Amino acid sequence: MNHGTLFGIGVGPGDPQLMTLKALKTILSCDAVAIPAKDPARCTAYKIACGADPAIGQKPLLAVDMPMTKDAAVLAAAYEAGARLVAEQLTAGKNVAFLTLGDPSVYSTYFYIHEKIRKMGFATEIIPGVPSFCAAAAALQEPLCENSTELHIIPGTYNPAEGLDYPGTRILMKNNLAETKAALKERGLSAALVENCGMENQRLIAASEELPDKSGYFTVLIVKEQK
Repeated sequence: MNHGTLFGIGVGPGDPQLMTLKALKTILSCDAVAIPAKDPARCTAYKIACGADPAIGQKPLLAVDMPMTKDAAVLAAAYEAGARLVAEQLTAGKNVAFLTLGDPSVYSTYFYIHEKIRKMGFATEIIPGVPSFCAAAAALQEPLCENSTELHIIPGTYNPAEGLDYPGTRILMKNNLAETKAALKERGLSAALVENCGMENQRLIAASEELPDKSGYFTVLIVKEQK
């Protein structure tokens, strides 16, 4: 029996219309859909995909628990369990579409499953998606970088203040706003914020003085050099 293929598919930042044609066609052609959550009702990537085509919601579903923790042992166990769940389908000759927000190569937990599946000897393929920071820049109608401007993507949940010292444009993802606001003020920098980009509750804040102390998990902060 031929084994199936695992497809890591980026569904974009939030708007189902920003899913690529290749992503949609691949999901529809797969035998099962895997999501990075225990509960499909709480999985944003799954909602986006189903919004693009309701037929996706009729496919067999693999709910892969990806706990929100930095505990290495807990995460390792979750990734191992998720890989085994996917491998069962691949062994049976089923193709699996694993959905992930934005692009699979940008801070995606999907790749932990991807690497395990590859080491097991199964075929894999990546379908890129629109990254949240590109969609955020479009929503703000601002360029991320021009000419020789550098672009830095920073995971804001760790130490965002350090990232602000890089030159050029800095993208802070999923950051601690209270801490970041203080660091911005200390450095005399301005920033724009996009929360829930492409979703019904999208929020745009273009002025630093209007930044809130808290925002949702799907928040992108864009810090640019002063002109």
